[in-house]
This record gives sequence, structure tokens and C-alpha cells, in this order.
Amino acid sequence: MIALAFDTATDRCTVAATNGSRTAHRFIDGARGHAGAIIGLTAEVLGEVGAVAADIGMIVMADGPGSFTGLRVAASVAKALAWRREIVWRVAPSLLVRAAAHAPRQGGVVLAVSDALRGEVYAGSWYIEPGAVAMRHSPRAVAPAQLSTYGPVDVVVGSIPEGLMSGVRDATGCEPVGGIAGLPDARTLLDLANRRDGTVVVSDPAAWQPDYGRPAEAQVKWESAHGRQLPASAGIPR
Repeated sequence: MIALAFDTATDRCTVAATNGSRTAHRFIDGARGHAGAIIGLTAEVLGEVGAVAADIGMIVMADGPGSFTGLRVAASVAKALAWRREIVWRVAPSLLVRAAAHAPRQGGVVLAVSDALRGEVYAGSWYIEPGAVAMRHSPRAVAPAQLSTYGPVDVVVGSIPEGLMSGVRDATGCEPVGGIAGLPDARTLLDLANRRDGTVVVSDPAAWQPDYGRPAEAQVKWESAHGRQLPASAGIPR
């Protein structure tokens, strides 16, 4: 079966495909380029494994939290591919994608974080072992100091603003794995699809929406300026 995976929740757009014996991967950096690049990257990885879009049997997508625009791009592509077709669609938090890539070989607790703006980070933790995943703390926006309540962790990974780095270190007692190593990789999504509780099946593709984590910045500014909720808001209240 041909499986396609992508994660556009961060500044990196990462896409991977596998035919079971061969896996191809492409990525670009720069959130503004996600919409223009994802279709081309998808065609490239499918071509490398000897497939086309019509051959896809499973989609595995990171569902947030993260970039509002990036997640909308990924959701649109997934819905277009799954429209009236027999495709299995699975999702996992982008934070879990980062966590799984850095889990201790014999298993351990991994805390993944990313910039949530406004002095906060999105954070989620999981116990990850070969073949299985168990969520400890579901992804949400918190102040770095609140990470001290997450309990002992073996690894901290993610993209953390420099101004919040010391707060994360102090709260967790760990040196975070950051930089390029802390960004998601769509190949990890393909692996998570084979782990117990590593992904969740989307049962209603038409109604499904990503986990934005919080309203988009444009929505927040509009509501602040007008003193009321934006009509037909697509964001998720905190």
C-alpha cells in the first residue's frame, strides 16, 4: 500500500511517501512557501516510490497545534485526496512527531514544545516505547514555568524561542534538543502509523478540522479591536 505523510504545522513543510520497501522524503523551510510547495513535493516523493496520487491508500498527517495557515494547507490537501475515495486517513499531533523521533531506544517520556507566541509554548508529553505510544499530557499552550508540573521527563525537544529557552530548561531540568534536529520529519509520521495509539483515524473527513491550539493572530487582533467575537470564527478558543 502507498502511504503519504505530511506535516505543515511549523516553519518546515515535510512530506514523505512509502511503498512498503522504499521511502522518499522532501522538505522546504519557510511557512509562506507551504501552499505553493506541498503539491510539488507530494508528486516528487510519490514518483520516487513509483506511485501517483491515485495509488495512495493511506494519508498520515500532523494535525497541530501550530501555524494556522500551514495546517489549513495540509487539511485542504488531505481532504482533496480523500474525497470520495477509499483512503485511510490518520492524524497525530505535530508535537508527537517531534517527540517520537527522539524517544530513548528502550522507551521513555518525551516532552515536545513549540512556539505558541505571547510568551507561551505548545507542550505535550508521551511515554514512547518500541511499537506503542501513551499520552501523558495532551498538547496545549502553557507558560514555560508550568512545564515543571509535567513531572520527570527523559528528553525535551522542539523549536523554542531564545527568550523562553532558559524558562524551559529551568522547568524541566533538561537541555532541549532544538534547531534543525527539533523540527518534525514526515517519515516519523509513517512510523507512528504502525505504532499502537500513535495515530487516530479520521472517521468524517468532510467535518474534520485541525487542532489550531488557539485562534489565529489575525482573529485575536480583530476581536481586540472590535470588542467582540469574529463571526463564523474558525479558531479554537483557549
